[in-house]
Amino acid sequence: MAKKYDNSSISQLKGAERVRQRPGVIFGSDGLEGVEHAYFEILSNSIDEARDGYGNVIETTVYQDGSVSIRDHGRGVPLDYNEKEGRYNWDLVYCEMYAGGKYKADDDNYEYSLGLNGLGACATQYTSEHFDVEVIRDGYKYNLHFEKGENIGGLSKEKTKSKDTGTFQKWKPDAEVFTDVNVPLEYYLEVNKKQAMINSGVKFIVHDEASGQDYEYSYPNGIMGYLDEISKEKNFTAPYIFDGESSGKDREDRPEYKVKVSIAFAFNNEYPQIEYYHNSSCLEHGGSPDKAVKNGFVAVFDKMLKQKGKYNKNESKISFNDIEDSLILISNSFSTQTSYENQTKKAINNKFIQEFMTELIKEKLEIWFIENQIDGNKILDQVLANKRSRETSEKQRVAIRKKLSTSTDSWDRVKKFVDCKSKDTSKRELFIVEGDSALGSVKLGRDAEFQGIMPVRGKILNCLKAPLPKILGSDIITDLIKVFGCGIEIPIKTAKKGVLSFNLDNLKWNKIIICTDADVDGFQIRTLILTMIYRLCPTLIEKGYVYIAETPLYEMKYKGRGEEQIFFAFDDREKAKILKGKDATKFEIQRSKGLGENDPDMMWDTTMNPENRRLIRVTTEDADKMLEYFELYLGTNVGARKEYIEKNGHLYLDNLDID
Repeated sequence: MAKKYDNSSISQLKGAERVRQRPGVIFGSDGLEGVEHAYFEILSNSIDEARDGYGNVIETTVYQDGSVSIRDHGRGVPLDYNEKEGRYNWDLVYCEMYAGGKYKADDDNYEYSLGLNGLGACATQYTSEHFDVEVIRDGYKYNLHFEKGENIGGLSKEKTKSKDTGTFQKWKPDAEVFTDVNVPLEYYLEVNKKQAMINSGVKFIVHDEASGQDYEYSYPNGIMGYLDEISKEKNFTAPYIFDGESSGKDREDRPEYKVKVSIAFAFNNEYPQIEYYHNSSCLEHGGSPDKAVKNGFVAVFDKMLKQKGKYNKNESKISFNDIEDSLILISNSFSTQTSYENQTKKAINNKFIQEFMTELIKEKLEIWFIENQIDGNKILDQVLANKRSRETSEKQRVAIRKKLSTSTDSWDRVKKFVDCKSKDTSKRELFIVEGDSALGSVKLGRDAEFQGIMPVRGKILNCLKAPLPKILGSDIITDLIKVFGCGIEIPIKTAKKGVLSFNLDNLKWNKIIICTDADVDGFQIRTLILTMIYRLCPTLIEKGYVYIAETPLYEMKYKGRGEEQIFFAFDDREKAKILKGKDATKFEIQRSKGLGENDPDMMWDTTMNPENRRLIRVTTEDADKMLEYFELYLGTNVGARKEYIEKNGHLYLDNLDID
């Protein structure tokens, strides 16, 4: 029975509990993303100081105990008594929500400020295990110490001869508040690198206590320097930058504000990338700048294609997807009034910013086409090729949908597929094995109640290189898709996920386990199967349904004093560990020759028994890195692969399976 709900049931969170109990409200998450955003809140305040001309170095230190600090050389946070508010400023800044120095629209301080709402410093302090502040200003050094949202010892103040000014803040995210506080070093490096790029006069330094390494980032040429870096000299048009500034209103009855914009772009088929920044915040979800770029580029490209007569008769208009496939663009904008979607500042929705940027892009892009007619014609032809390729792919998807919609219902009639008895998808496991010989030992060794088997003969197509029609013309690939039961999704850049018949609810298995021989051929077959899944069903990897079965490399029989023991070693290190302290002459060591030569009992004991086996779950925690390596190892860029082998091939020589 429900508890009584009346007037006494309403309560109010006070002080630190306002954030400690609901961190996701301020930081967007109570997990790792929330901890990362808290760091960015503190960093934002130092960036605002530097951008206003106070200090040009910002230093982050990542400590081994999980704490982090930021030091700037700005004016220093005012912490003394505030006559107007009747409280100490330290109490307002670090213990009061919506308190700060950035609310006055006519104030010359922080004209283009990232930290607007007076929430970041207080909320971060509230959610920290401990939080320390040191400020040097006005000839004094101030210190504060907080623990779990409570000030300990008040404000200490002493004279100093230091001529430097600035703020040092060190804190440790509280594991009682956040579900995960282990921020990877890569996050700090990436954030500081991006901030150096969009704040060209500021140097960002990251000290890593664990490794003792220092990382410095500065971009004297700002977004142009960054564009040159990410394009990797693969542009087929020269980089171009333009800027503009204006003032206007989002609505007639709203105050006027100033906007300034810089946009750098180039056309590049190998590394297309678009990034938006506003007042130094990375707009992951875009908003106004994203709409402006899409509207501006499509309008001008469509106009130029019509003027030059490049469209076929009755051909449909291009979309931004067709341009985006060949575009690198960095947009860096600032405004004195900003309407963020929420506190995490990942999108803005200012109407005037969108209108101003759209017109600026149209004007500058038309000038670019006039000044760069050869490059302009090249990119117009490329965009048309992208469009026609997309339309062809859409037609293929319709045909494929028809093929799979009829075939997925017959998944259990695939040749050589061995089903299991259970129909409970939460228990069912599919072993993809290498060849018919492996099928025999695995079939006899499995638990037929919940383990099914699908044999793969030889090396399947490289699904990153092969065109889609050829991929789906392969019987083994379509058979695998039928056995999965969930259909396919095609991660083409111009299409959304799930554009085909993919439906995760139709997946027939709880685990898809790739089980190949422990040799070079087996590893390659495993990689090709993973590549197939990555291209056709990436959600299966993202959701954690795909596994790799580790199979023993050595079977080691030990005979001593009338007894015989059998050990299995999965690599040379385990083999050495088993031999350590024993008489090696009493071992009969046999290297695995393949799954087909293993007896069924061995297969069950080492590879299939859930209590003993070793499975590696395939994940995409870093999807960008996964794409990079799939493309490097199995993609079409032979030059990059050759360069990688020349530089790193010697590292893998010990792993080659050479007799």
